[in-house]
Amino acid sequence: MKDLTKGNEAKNILFFALPMLIGNVFQQLYNTVDGIIVGQKLGTQAQAAVGASFPIIFLLVSLLIGVTMGSTILIAQYYGAKDMKKVKLTIDTAYIFLFIASLCITIFGMVFSEKLLVMLKVPSEVMAAAKIYLNIMFAGMIAMFGYNSVSAVLRGLGDSKTPMIFLIISTFINIGLDLLFILVFNWGIAGAAWATVIAQGFSFIIGIYYLNRTHEVFKLNIFKMRFDRKIFVLSLKIGLPTGVQQMLFSLGLMALQGIVNSFGKVTMAGYFAGSRIDSFASMPVMSLGAAISTFTGQNLGANKKERVKKGLEATIILVILLSIVTTVVLFVFRYKLVWLFNKNSDVIGVGSSYIKIIAPFYVVIGVQFIVTGLLRGAGDTIVPMVISIIGLWLVRIPVAYFLSNKMGSDGIWWGVPIGWCIGFLLTISYYLTGKWKDKVIVNKEKNIVDSDTVEDIL
Repeated sequence: MKDLTKGNEAKNILFFALPMLIGNVFQQLYNTVDGIIVGQKLGTQAQAAVGASFPIIFLLVSLLIGVTMGSTILIAQYYGAKDMKKVKLTIDTAYIFLFIASLCITIFGMVFSEKLLVMLKVPSEVMAAAKIYLNIMFAGMIAMFGYNSVSAVLRGLGDSKTPMIFLIISTFINIGLDLLFILVFNWGIAGAAWATVIAQGFSFIIGIYYLNRTHEVFKLNIFKMRFDRKIFVLSLKIGLPTGVQQMLFSLGLMALQGIVNSFGKVTMAGYFAGSRIDSFASMPVMSLGAAISTFTGQNLGANKKERVKKGLEATIILVILLSIVTTVVLFVFRYKLVWLFNKNSDVIGVGSSYIKIIAPFYVVIGVQFIVTGLLRGAGDTIVPMVISIIGLWLVRIPVAYFLSNKMGSDGIWWGVPIGWCIGFLLTISYYLTGKWKDKVIVNKEKNIVDSDTVEDIL
């Protein structure tokens, strides 16, 4: 466990973010290895099926991810206030909710998977493979949420190294099983899905084992777990806006995927490759954004607002430098990077065009990630949700639809940076108002939860 309320602000955030960055790299390898092996060994059609499945999975899990974010922020603030009883109660409540919710999503997803794919206008030649991949991923939801819940607990306690280690181990398991199931057993796209599910399940199991062996206060005991209604409501108050934001974002991805699908499987495969490269490129700033959320939560819990300001300034400088380097690297090597996913020249052309258009705007989305991370760490999640909705649904999707009719697939890609720019301007404008400073949940002087806030939302 790491106390982020002491020491140099920049070093705290950077060294807390580094393990998360490494962990995120390996987490992305789950989907990327699937994509590379599927694209190279099973072909463009199978790769398009994996790409078509992703927005649906992200849609159904995003709301729960938001609740997990709320729990992480509460844990960080309670930990900063040294209220270990409330930390334990928050952990128990999150576990119970996520277990029940993951079972519900599994049932819903497996029943309606084909209808969801039809809504996305998935081409008929891709439908069967996409349904197989999607159903297997839904079957493994409990493993995915189990691991994410353990990681959320550890991050709230200031431990970002241990989840990284779990991810590295499970990623190598994923790669090994990908090769075994696809190349040796000839299981096709089902092999890629089962490899991911098994690897995530392993991460969950070793995560629980680690907590039970090393954290006596926070160990998981199903016979002694308690569900606290007020803690759950507070988690919803903080996390639900983020969950709704993620859900609406995933719906936006589905709408965008629908536009992409209308251009055929080559554009689908190119977009899949380009978006995976984009995911890797954005990981450093996303990790820093997550780090500053925990940093902000602990320091506001300890009533140290000046440290929050210093941490933000240092992180923004680092993000600007990282974004410039990332843009140059992607712009220069975009063709070779897409080639890793698919050797088809048409697919390479589509994917590299996507990268060329969005890469120059990484500095914009990078700074927005950091400021949004600070707002969430303070418990202010509603405004970021509204800004995200505006940037995606009122800007990106309409622009992508309009420009795609004028410019082809390049018009879809241009909707992305235009939406980023609008979101950036709105986020900075809100931060400068200073209203986020009054959103902290934990009052260190009284060491209690603001009961009036709870009663207002019950």
